[in-house]
Amino acid sequence: MTVIATTAIPDNVRGALSRWLTEPMPGLYVGTLSAKVRDELWGVVAKSVGDGAAVLAFPDSSEQRFAIRTAGQRRRAPIDFDGLTLIAFNPTETDIETVTV
Repeated sequence: MTVIATTAIPDNVRGALSRWLTEPMPGLYVGTLSAKVRDELWGVVAKSVGDGAAVLAFPDSSEQRFAIRTAGQRRRAPIDFDGLTLIAFNPTETDIETVTV
């Protein structure tokens, strides 16, 4: 199963995603795709994300049995920690101001 979650992407990209995946709620796309179709769709999303953001989760042969890709600016970023994908929080500007004051 492939899951793509998007925020503020262009309508034409939403249309392309909805041709291949089901959209159970706005910005969330779910379905079963071949690796080739998944990679092609993700390429389109990543190139056109602009000020928005997108996350792709799909099956993988890793220990966790899934992989994550992201595009756009997000406060959360996946990092590899000894073969496991963990999520790191990037500080916001208000967090930085609080620490430096």
